[in-house]
Amino acid sequence: MLIHPNFDPIAIHLGVLSVRWYGLMYLIALILALVFGRLRLRMPHVAEQGWKAHDINDMVYNGILGAIVGGRLGYVLFYKPDFYFVHPVNILKIWEGGMSFHGGFLGVTFSMITFAHQRKRIWLQVTDFIAPIVPAGLAAGRLGNFINGELWGRVTIPNVPWAMGFQGAINEDLGWIRSHLLETTKWSLLEVFQHYHMLPRHPSQLYEAFLEGGVLFVLLWNFARKSRPVGAVSAVFLLSYGVVRFVVEFARAPDDFLGLLAFHLSMGQWLSLPMIFIGLLILILSNQKNERLPSTFLDNR
Repeated sequence: MLIHPNFDPIAIHLGVLSVRWYGLMYLIALILALVFGRLRLRMPHVAEQGWKAHDINDMVYNGILGAIVGGRLGYVLFYKPDFYFVHPVNILKIWEGGMSFHGGFLGVTFSMITFAHQRKRIWLQVTDFIAPIVPAGLAAGRLGNFINGELWGRVTIPNVPWAMGFQGAINEDLGWIRSHLLETTKWSLLEVFQHYHMLPRHPSQLYEAFLEGGVLFVLLWNFARKSRPVGAVSAVFLLSYGVVRFVVEFARAPDDFLGLLAFHLSMGQWLSLPMIFIGLLILILSNQKNERLPSTFLDNR
């Protein structure tokens, strides 16, 4: 069994100031978005749409702001509304962790609607531009989760070569042993815990970094290299991310304060289902005549 290195959450110490890995990953995501945004400009069919370098800057900055605000508010509303209702000041303590991708997605969507309205552009044309760039930022975020030793995976059998013990999961490991006595005996997990003082888990952060980041980036970047109907690239992002996230959640431990919900699905899986449905719907409509798409999708002028 591998052991998580338990990295220092602070990446750079500068006396009284410090830079945390979480903040550093947001910076890396921003840089990647700017770089890949400029590479998108070189694609002939994208250049024909009249995009300029300053559009990329504004779009990316608005998107990052939407991701941070939406991600935090999504976590507050989707995962721990009772706690933050009683302790509203804690909503501002982003450095303590607690971000939701689905909330961040809604935040980015709102910021892109606003951007499209300001530039008198079609909303889905804007999201088509930025969708292939997003997975690179997702990969950076998931690597940040791994470095922080958070959002670990579910318990697995000890002989999985990449199974990993997380020191931060010790309390959850004890709870898992108490509630899964049959599996503990069958897989000899009590002996493993007595030796390592932790249980083997899936390093689901790395699964997500690879699938949500690497695989989706290759898929979307290549799909977007050719001219597509308005909304098609955005639809493929929604559909593919929703499917990948739904599948990966089977290896990711559900939040201890929520557990599994109806039909033994996690909150992440329930929030991914609308993405799959909406993505599939937009993909079908976008491959028909574009004027059949609802005007709220296509026209924000």
